[in-house]
Amino acid sequence: MRRRLRGGRIIDLACGHGLLSSILLLLDDSSPHALGIDRALPPSAGKLQTVLENAWPRLAGRVELRRGELEEVALTADDLVVSVHACGGLTDRVMDLAIAARARLAVLPCCHELASGSGVELRGWLDGALAMDVARVGRLQAAGYRVVTQTIPAEITPKNRLLLAEPE
Repeated sequence: MRRRLRGGRIIDLACGHGLLSSILLLLDDSSPHALGIDRALPPSAGKLQTVLENAWPRLAGRVELRRGELEEVALTADDLVVSVHACGGLTDRVMDLAIAARARLAVLPCCHELASGSGVELRGWLDGALAMDVARVGRLQAAGYRVVTQTIPAEITPKNRLLLAEPE
């Protein structure tokens, strides 16, 4: 992901512990800082961030974790919006916010809500979750995004389809 989408502020929506924000800063120093936001940050998130900063001092002061709603973040076109395992419709909310700001996007969808999700017209040919993700790619393309799809090893997670997108 960082080979394709470099620089800009990292915005980690539904960030959990904020681990992804730190990893992305470690992999590529072209981003000045990261903001992770989640409705409910785990109690250990701050402790984990301290441990990471002690191990990698260049992270110090570069990752901010905030409790709040995704829509509270004012996104810009320079941002890189990321989300890993944004369950169900949360992936679509993350996509909506990125599209509205014309921000770059990297998501790893999770827990597909087949009863209410997109891609219904493709489910005669494709597995329901795959159909939803194919429809998401189409939605991004229709919004003027160049999309790259990849998978990560299933041993890491069975929810392993990565969508990378940037405005054309």
